[in-house]
Amino acid sequence: MTEAKVKNKRTLIGKVVSDKRSKTVTVLIERRVKHELYGKIVAKTSKYHAHDEKGEYKQGDIIEIVECRPISKTKTWMATRLVEKASTV
Repeated sequence: MTEAKVKNKRTLIGKVVSDKRSKTVTVLIERRVKHELYGKIVAKTSKYHAHDEKGEYKQGDIIEIVECRPISKTKTWMATRLVEKASTV
């Protein structure tokens, strides 16, 4: 086997809620799921720390993150691309 096997990695799209740390952004992922008992659609959120080498993503941006090897204790995701720039008020 000369060709390395490319593993499918999980990708998520979410909003940057914090860019205060160097080379790290906090991304809020929101997903809508049906409540098990009542059947109502509820929004569930998760926050992930993603590696941002150049510090190019700012608060309010919508970005794509991809799973990668552990970079630190809390960082196992890497920011890959900008989906939508934050609107300036």
